[in-house]
Amino acid sequence: MKSILIIGMGRFGHHLAWNLLELGNDVMIIDSEESKIEDMVPYATSSKIGDCTNPEVLRSLGIANFDLIFICIGTNFQSSLEITSLVKEMGGKHVISKATRDIQAKFLLRNGADEVIYPEKDIAEKCAERYSMDNIFDYIELDDDYGVYEIEPMQEWVGKSIREADIARRFSVMVLGIREENGEKKIMPSADYVVNAQEHLMVLGERTVISALLKQIGRKG
Repeated sequence: MKSILIIGMGRFGHHLAWNLLELGNDVMIIDSEESKIEDMVPYATSSKIGDCTNPEVLRSLGIANFDLIFICIGTNFQSSLEITSLVKEMGGKHVISKATRDIQAKFLLRNGADEVIYPEKDIAEKCAERYSMDNIFDYIELDDDYGVYEIEPMQEWVGKSIREADIARRFSVMVLGIREENGEKKIMPSADYVVNAQEHLMVLGERTVISALLKQIGRKG
């Protein structure tokens, strides 16, 4: 469990706060507009209304006490830049700022951000990867070349164990998990796990290898 501050409660800030709270973290939220936080007040660990471009407001939060600080200002980049710089100067341990363009990311990193996230860009890339390929149900990018893909099994795998199907050697992918018919996941199944036609496999592999494998699944499915 971590102590987390979220500055800026737009749509992304809301989704982030909900998910962090569900994972058991302590989450403080702050925005300059009361209407942006009022629906979250009963659920957040703590909340405050204030303009974080004001150094006194930031000091009152105890910046150095948080494990993570997210700066989710979406409409005013100048404010995001100022807040990022102030938060780092006040001892922010790990500052993560939201950007919409590469040029913004460069300025945020120069002004103290430890990381920059691109929610819209990341979602767009994930959607493009998922919907441009047939037989793929979910996707997590690891780097430019590798990812984790949720796929249906090849017909020749069905009824065989992972070892018998020889998936890793023959197809150059590693089975990291199984999504069962009821939606539950089995992480790191044993080599003796028998593949079921109604299940999905979560496999790690190189993008070009996965693309070729999906074409085979499409032909044989």
